[in-house]
Amino acid sequence: MRGQVLKLLLFLNVFFLGSLLVLTIWCSMEKEYEKPCFNLQQSTVSRSLRRERSNQFIDFCSQVSQTEEPNNEPLSEPIKEKPEKMADKKQAAMQCKDCSKDKSEKIPDKKEAAKQRKLCQDCRKKITEMLQPYSKPWKRQEEKHEELRVKLNLKVRGYEKAIITQKNTLVGSKLAADGDKKMTIFEVKSEHFDTFLKESPFANKTYSSCAVVGNAGILANSSCGKHIDSAEFIIRCNLPPLNGYEKHVGVKTDLVSANPSILLQKYDSLLGSRRKFMENLCQYGSSMILFPAFSYVKNVALCMRAFHTIQDFGSPMQPIYFNPEYLADLDTFWRSQGWKAVRLSSGMIVTSMALELCDTVDLYGFWPFDLHPQTFKELTNHYYDDIRGRSGFHAMPEEFKLLLQLHSEGILRLHLGECE
Repeated sequence: MRGQVLKLLLFLNVFFLGSLLVLTIWCSMEKEYEKPCFNLQQSTVSRSLRRERSNQFIDFCSQVSQTEEPNNEPLSEPIKEKPEKMADKKQAAMQCKDCSKDKSEKIPDKKEAAKQRKLCQDCRKKITEMLQPYSKPWKRQEEKHEELRVKLNLKVRGYEKAIITQKNTLVGSKLAADGDKKMTIFEVKSEHFDTFLKESPFANKTYSSCAVVGNAGILANSSCGKHIDSAEFIIRCNLPPLNGYEKHVGVKTDLVSANPSILLQKYDSLLGSRRKFMENLCQYGSSMILFPAFSYVKNVALCMRAFHTIQDFGSPMQPIYFNPEYLADLDTFWRSQGWKAVRLSSGMIVTSMALELCDTVDLYGFWPFDLHPQTFKELTNHYYDDIRGRSGFHAMPEEFKLLLQLHSEGILRLHLGECE
């Protein structure tokens, strides 16, 4: 009897020591498998840290709004004429892109001025002729919209493919950069994969109404803000300023695209201070921010920096990436519809997404010409500045003709001019 008790005690000691050894080995493997021993406790700490960072970012944005300088150029006043662009007021009112090769050149004599006026009259005539379909009352054609929607879903599958996710793009996947001429192949690594959403934010979703907001100068003095904000889902292009322009462009944002060239030019590629970049993101609240990170291999690292910057500041914005395969398929689709250019613009790409995701699509700020379509007054390039992009990269007039065709067919609605 005594011997059995001793054996039992010995067995229990061995079992206890063995358990300690197994636990020690398990914890030593923590780094290798990246699975902490105390997941519940650490996940609670992680959530608490995210909440704390989010609160800090809200305070950060609150301070930004209090220190912002007011916009000193109210849009309620007409855009001032630029003296270097005109020989007299009549000529300035009728200028457009086709009127002169260089707007900064002064008209040297009366013969040249007369020639210039004739050219501008031709511009007005061309605009008037082009907009004849727009002059007819617009009526939504649900069947035609659904037909295009089905085609897009079959050919480009935006619901599944538009956004890169951990579900559709695994570690080791090969992505063909759709913007690079040589279609450079990029391999997805774990550090990229970790920044992807688990699944598409648009999976099995349909929005009743969507507003796609471009940045054309036609939005200045448009009073379209309330109309834009009334949509269920609002998409904006290329990080446009909203503060000071609320009456004309609205304030709500659900998705905003961000061209890497903006990060390069305005924020020094996020290699220095990132504060200005994050200050400007405050105006978009908790919207998604969409980067074409993998369209050009040179932009991958830059977009990754933007992702980590947004996370480091605790911003509630959700960075997402265009799938280059989707963009390539979309390019092929619109070329089959007669469109021709080097590359689709951001506005045309997000409009295509909206046509697939939304029951109704309204477009604001899409007008590629220098003259207002109704008043023929001169417009700035954007509603917030007159900076011109590279010519020849996007075929904006050709894209507009395509959008105008979709408008005339009742598939989407273009808003040109004032909303009130």
